[in-house]
Amino acid sequence: MSDTFDPIDNHSNNEHFQQVLDKALSSPSRRDVLRGGLGLASLFALPMLPGCGGTTTTSVNGLPALASSSLMKFTPVAKSIMDFVSVPVGYTARVMHATGDTIKAGVAAYSNAGTDDAESWANRVGDQHDGTEIFYIGSDGKSKGSYSYAPGDKIVIAVNNESSAEAHFFHPTGQTSGSAIGKKFDQFGSWPLGVRPASEAIKEILMHGVTLVEATVDGAGRPNGYNATSALNRKITPETVMNVTGPAAELANLKAMMVTKFDTTGATTRGTLNNCGTGITPWGTLITCEENWATYFTMPAGSTVPTDTKLIASRTRYGVQTTATSSTATTSRTQGWHTVTDADPTSRFARWNVSASGATAAADFRNEPHTFGYNLEIDPANPSSVPAKRMAMGRFAHEASVCSIPVVGQPLAFYMGCDSRNEYIYKFVTTKNWDPADIGGGIAAGDKYLTEGKLYVAKFNSTGKGEWLELTFSNASIKAASFGFSNQAEVLVHTRLAADAVGATKMDRPEWGAVNHANGEVYFALTNNNSSNRTPGKTDAANPRAYKDNDGKGSEGNPNGHIIRFKETGSMATATTFTWDIFLFGAEEDAPVSSVNISGLTSANSFSSPDGLWFSKSTGICWIQTDDGAFTDETNCMLLAAVPGSVGDGGAFTVTNTMTVSGAEKKEDQATFVGGILGESRLRRFLVGPKGAEVTGITETADGKAIFVGIQHPGENATAYNDDKNGVWPTNADNGVGGKYGAGTRPRSATIIITKDDGGKIGL
Repeated sequence: MSDTFDPIDNHSNNEHFQQVLDKALSSPSRRDVLRGGLGLASLFALPMLPGCGGTTTTSVNGLPALASSSLMKFTPVAKSIMDFVSVPVGYTARVMHATGDTIKAGVAAYSNAGTDDAESWANRVGDQHDGTEIFYIGSDGKSKGSYSYAPGDKIVIAVNNESSAEAHFFHPTGQTSGSAIGKKFDQFGSWPLGVRPASEAIKEILMHGVTLVEATVDGAGRPNGYNATSALNRKITPETVMNVTGPAAELANLKAMMVTKFDTTGATTRGTLNNCGTGITPWGTLITCEENWATYFTMPAGSTVPTDTKLIASRTRYGVQTTATSSTATTSRTQGWHTVTDADPTSRFARWNVSASGATAAADFRNEPHTFGYNLEIDPANPSSVPAKRMAMGRFAHEASVCSIPVVGQPLAFYMGCDSRNEYIYKFVTTKNWDPADIGGGIAAGDKYLTEGKLYVAKFNSTGKGEWLELTFSNASIKAASFGFSNQAEVLVHTRLAADAVGATKMDRPEWGAVNHANGEVYFALTNNNSSNRTPGKTDAANPRAYKDNDGKGSEGNPNGHIIRFKETGSMATATTFTWDIFLFGAEEDAPVSSVNISGLTSANSFSSPDGLWFSKSTGICWIQTDDGAFTDETNCMLLAAVPGSVGDGGAFTVTNTMTVSGAEKKEDQATFVGGILGESRLRRFLVGPKGAEVTGITETADGKAIFVGIQHPGENATAYNDDKNGVWPTNADNGVGGKYGAGTRPRSATIIITKDDGGKIGL
């Protein structure tokens, strides 16, 4: 998601992570359990990695230097603010597909002039490429995910299309409301109110969702593009019909909350929105995660506001509009799709108006927001299958859903973040035990594992331990909550409020999660924080930095972010306790080591605002992607490769914080335990993206010899169609991806394929 969007809808009194760790610092005897970072302990415990060697010496701050590694042999890519994709020498990047490319025979080639038929976007690659997964489809027509494959299997690549925030590029002269391209359309900001033409709204609606395509391969078996006419190609959009699912005992209650004019029984809903992170199931299906969906809905001036107090309380907690727009308002946060005045027999436009326009919920769309905010399961092997909303996994701003290491005869755990500052980290544990016979079982297997289970939220304790708090209606705290929960179905639909009630720990924008396949430890990117939550005196062992960004951009607090990780007790998916620490801190390399550049980053690996996280099963590399606004004067967003350690392998030193707060200089010396020094042998910059782009979405072929990476919203700050200053990638000739798309002026999001010229594994 865009780094500029930072809603804070959690105003509960729950402890923030910083408060938890303030307590830890009050007692020296507690500090030794809060170790973190990349140390030596687990370096030799990763069976997928080549041998690593080196000596240990004293480094800055008294931390032990990490052993040098022979794992990553590529030359680190330099920082860049140019409008192209940079990869290491010996590697080649090429575009697989870009926004607007066709996925069905008979659809006209993309014009990149805004003149394409609006309805054709149901059969075009969507916009804002994000989470990405790979699936192998065998001759039996079953998907095996990335867990196994055989020569001759077809490859399907699924890509999330998060948003249409740069929709001005897809209309001939920008959007009719707000007219000129100089008025940037931003779904997370505001735009001038006005009536939208149907043709523009339809394009923007259909750009969202998920695009699935069959990849093509070259003579060496390496992916090199996609088959635009494959029967496996498919587009899931905000208008795709999908099933409501959940625990059998609560299904009737769930359906009652999903009732709309579209389906008065609540058994089905329409579509998916703002799909950001992804997950892949052990049985070979896609989980796509609905993230910041709340701002798509509105109540126009003069409309009737629902009187249901629970509905309004839930909207408040999720950021959905709770009052009708003022009659004097000139701007709106919504997309404006509800303003279309053309004939609307299927309510494709009216559904975005969530006022109480009818006598009951069955006569309007007041419940429409209840139908979003879930994990959605899709079977890539069966284009005719109906996707399923997996409501048992909770409703919030889902950012990735990563599965634990499957163990035969044991339940599975899925780890999920809620992407906003002050939100929570969740876990869903299946009731059913894993059975490999379900590989290839499609949506039916998903019904088995993802409709019944236990939903938990994380509490991080000051001892360096943590606990999973079950979100169940039988919990006394949930029963006593002021919201007035009536049943478990309401817990699943109003999950944030239930998590507030049990006392979960507020986190700093939990974005992507990832599981280290070598040891089962779970990583989460905490992208950044601001001075509202982080000043000297408000720091702690896990968030020890309070500083002003030293690039002059004015960011204060912890603008560069960090990565946390935890280990389940007994390495069990069903564990209700865990241990945690910090893996890595983002920083600019010239920032003070004592207060900001704690991980000792250099020009070869400095980074800011970690977002995407992903572990290679082939090499063991931890891949880190950034979505940054604090380092962009020196470099565009990037992809880095890291050698992972394990929980508890860091060291200790003192952080010195100095920051001006309300005109007065504040200082703090803080003894704490933090991450180890990395060095270029353990963390290297592998890719730098083009201007304005977020680097996100990554997966690899089963042999580790090709990776797929998303380049999202290039040219984000463009103010004209040929704005070379702010970016036109990949339509510029020198784009770093072979020039295939170098024949135009409007930027386009894309998924790229990276291979090694000698045919080897990526990163080695």
